[in-house]
Amino acid sequence: MSARASHVKRAKLAARFPVLVTLRLRDGLRSLRTDDTHALLKDAFAAGSNGAFRVVEFSIQETHLHAIVEARDQRVLTRAMIGLSTRIARGLNRSWKRVGQVFDDRYHARSLTSPRAVRSALIYVLQNARKHGAWRSFAPDVFSSAPWFDGWKGGLAKAAQSRPRLLERARTWLLSIGWRRHGLIDPLELPVGAEVWA
Repeated sequence: MSARASHVKRAKLAARFPVLVTLRLRDGLRSLRTDDTHALLKDAFAAGSNGAFRVVEFSIQETHLHAIVEARDQRVLTRAMIGLSTRIARGLNRSWKRVGQVFDDRYHARSLTSPRAVRSALIYVLQNARKHGAWRSFAPDVFSSAPWFDGWKGGLAKAAQSRPRLLERARTWLLSIGWRRHGLIDPLELPVGAEVWA
């Protein structure tokens, strides 16, 4: 993924397709992977969800955020992402006692149009810190929605089901059921080569 989002006109979004979104910080800002920032971001993801838009999964990296979201249409996605990025930026500026722009550019979005693409995106988001060496524990990355994810192989899925869900559940077939046709995700599974998005 490039450092900056393309300004090419976005493809039309169909409500049945989940979307992988990425927000990148401007250079020189603090790491997002701290306890205080984590709490702020979790609250923002939950508050930013409504009937037409929801954040289903997320991960917090030092310099960027990944999320898998569902939106009724492109207009809803655009408005919700503007609102979410504004809410996060204001919260971070308050926490960091600064003013000014927080995100480097507009968000990057990719529609996920097949079960395999959704599974690849789930691995990419939930295992992103593991991929970059920022998380080495067998347990799911706590700076993500992975502890609440119920699609793991083995006992982690039961542990996730036993706790109240942090965010709204997926409503699209692809993100709730379809991706599972290609198998549950091993807790140590990493994206392999170029992710399969088709």
